[in-house]
Amino acid sequence: MKELFQAAGVRMINNKGEKHGTITARLHEENFEITTLRIDVTTDGRHAEVEFTTDWQKDAERRDLTINSMFLDLKNKKVRFVGQAKQRIQEDYLRILRYFRFYGKIVDKPGDHDSETLEAIAENAKGLSGISGERIWVELKKILTGNHVNHLMHLIYDLDVAPYIGPECFLLNFSTLKMGKNAFVPTGLPANASLEEFNRVSKNVEGFSPKPMTLLTSLFKVQDDVTKLDLRLKISKEEKNLGLFIVKNRKDLIKATDSSEPLKPYQDFIIDSRESDATARVCELLKYQGEHCLLKEMQQWSIPPFPVSGHDIRKVGISSGKEIGVLLQQLREQWKKSGYQMEKDELLSYIKKT
Repeated sequence: MKELFQAAGVRMINNKGEKHGTITARLHEENFEITTLRIDVTTDGRHAEVEFTTDWQKDAERRDLTINSMFLDLKNKKVRFVGQAKQRIQEDYLRILRYFRFYGKIVDKPGDHDSETLEAIAENAKGLSGISGERIWVELKKILTGNHVNHLMHLIYDLDVAPYIGPECFLLNFSTLKMGKNAFVPTGLPANASLEEFNRVSKNVEGFSPKPMTLLTSLFKVQDDVTKLDLRLKISKEEKNLGLFIVKNRKDLIKATDSSEPLKPYQDFIIDSRESDATARVCELLKYQGEHCLLKEMQQWSIPPFPVSGHDIRKVGISSGKEIGVLLQQLREQWKKSGYQMEKDELLSYIKKT
């Protein structure tokens, strides 16, 4: 492969994959990973030692799903493991989640599974506890953004896979630590997940391209569920903050909504937060809540700049930093009440009146 690329003048980058038979070619400003034919020598459920081969059949036999080996099932929109499902899963337990991911990508309708496949998944779900959180999160995000997500998430719970998606090891108490024992408990997707809420939210977000965390958050009842997930899956700071935000505000903001100005509480939140990603988070919350009309309004809304600064207040004779801060907050509240319409002179005149 390397000789072919070199002869064709194709640049190769990142040689870390070469021991696995993978070359990363840089072509037309894009990276392409190309892997040669391989067979597995040994596997431990996570990693495999490989040998290169020229035998296409042997290469096909080591793959996880038939759509990745014989390809005929891709045309028929059928997702199956190559050979014995149990054996394929035990070679790499992440294949459980890959099965769900490809099912959501390929199959036309939910519920079209082989009983042998589901039995093998249920019997081997515990193997996911040895898979890195980062790898699990990559697959889970793709499941959450694919088709049949409601069906697949219920299946993940029905087959008892959920406790092992993101299990993290926690010491039970200090006494076990003193005794030199490693007493651990798994915490993955919550056992008492709000599947009814997931059903509702998965319908709300149809056609609105929610972020994976937006939909996943509907399974969580408290913010601590998000924190536990992060400990294992190592989700990004942005994803964690989004999850915490939705759990905290999914009910409070909608309760504060005025029927005459339903968007106002969301706008006020953005104004008060003064964070660059506040609008994006609010839009995800509106998707979660199924507020599609408000979502369109929010996407068209530009954050108005607050017209008064501390320098403006100093000009009217106030020099105390603490007093300036208090006045700025009072003026901001007046400005919000006006629907962000009051201008600088009008706001400053309010200071003189008080």
